Amino acid sequence: MTTPAPETRIVQDWRVSCDGGEGALGHPRVWLQIPEGRGWIECPYCDAKLVHKDFEGKV
Repeated sequence: MTTPAPETRIVQDWRVSCDGGEGALGHPRVWLQIPEGRGWIECPYCDAKLVHKDFEGKV
């Protein structure tokens, strides 16, 4: 059995929230601050990679 790759989402803001996106099957909503020098952050619950639009295609 293989594990699916974590989701990558392009976002507009430097401060974003993640709740797993699956309603009752998701996780508690967390707020994450994307470091401006790096341009992305991973959700500690679902491992989704949140990439700021300015860094799209660079990470």
